[in-house]
Amino acid sequence: MRDRANGYESVAAQYVAGRGTGGTIGVRQVRDWAATVRAGGAVLDLGCGPGYPVTQALVDAGFEVYGVDASPSMIAAIRTRFPDVEVVCERVETSSFFGRTFDGVIAWGLLFLLRPAVQERVIRKVARALAPNGRFVFTAPRQACEWNDAMTGRPSVSLGAERYRCAVEAAGLTMIGETEDEGKNRYYMTSRK
Repeated sequence: MRDRANGYESVAAQYVAGRGTGGTIGVRQVRDWAATVRAGGAVLDLGCGPGYPVTQALVDAGFEVYGVDASPSMIAAIRTRFPDVEVVCERVETSSFFGRTFDGVIAWGLLFLLRPAVQERVIRKVARALAPNGRFVFTAPRQACEWNDAMTGRPSVSLGAERYRCAVEAAGLTMIGETEDEGKNRYYMTSRK
């Protein structure tokens, strides 16, 4: 059977046991970003995985959180941990959540798992789903590069900072900042115009 979760269904138990239960890499950056999103607003977590630590940080910040992930095992884990968070098991690029409006959207450790054209399509869909002054943050290496994902061995592609900036602007968003966390993950913070 084909793994619709870019290889993450096949490593879900390992992921949940590791990243899904501990570690705080990126939590400070997610909290800092969350402070720029409308208080109590609706936030979509793209590629939510088992919900830790990103969904946890968003729930702790008082947001109405929604999550989407293509891995049935990850969805089962997040439903157990956060029964009040509405989650769906779908591929991000075709998610039914893009028919709603959100104050914030986060894609931590996700975009670069998708093919370049799909990354740009997701950015456009996020832009259309954001409320006025809505915020979108995603992670990807600053340099344009390709590598094999450490967990799945599948190809990953960073479009690079300049191409991400162009994709964001073409979608009607404004790049408002970049930062890096202690794990060397690069954050691109955007706002709807």
